[in-house]
Amino acid sequence: VGIAYLFVGAVDLIHTLSYPGMEIFQGTGTNLATQLWIAARLMESLSLLTAPFFIKKRLRINYVILAYIVFTTLIFISIFYWEVFPTCFIEGTGLTLFKKISEYIISFILIFSIFLLYKNKREFDRNVLIWIAGSIVLTIASEIFFTFYIHAYGLSNLIGHYFKVLSFYFI
Repeated sequence: VGIAYLFVGAVDLIHTLSYPGMEIFQGTGTNLATQLWIAARLMESLSLLTAPFFIKKRLRINYVILAYIVFTTLIFISIFYWEVFPTCFIEGTGLTLFKKISEYIISFILIFSIFLLYKNKREFDRNVLIWIAGSIVLTIASEIFFTFYIHAYGLSNLIGHYFKVLSFYFI
């Protein structure tokens, strides 16, 4: 999970830098930031879903890091170079159906990851289990708020980001 969050954080950093007004990626609009958000949340949710399967296994850290490097590189290439990542936000219209459905799918993946976490609760200290589960619940709340916004700087988007910051703190 620690390695996963290193790469999730990297995608989130680019997400933050891609917002209009940051002037790093000029002429991209809100869609780029939204695409990167969905990519980071998919990476995060799938990592949390698969993590319980590796609780009692010895991981080869180099292979895990290599897998995340490849996956993260493919995300960036699909968004920046190939431009095949689906549109997530249309200026003047708001969120696309793809983005909204993706948020709900991410939430369902996270719900299932909580189920797997509690299925393996004997492997965790009680406080660690509570903090991880709390983080996942806050991420789900964040995702739900991100299905409502029409403007990138609206209240729903702000609340979603607050929940996400708390979620990272819990992790």
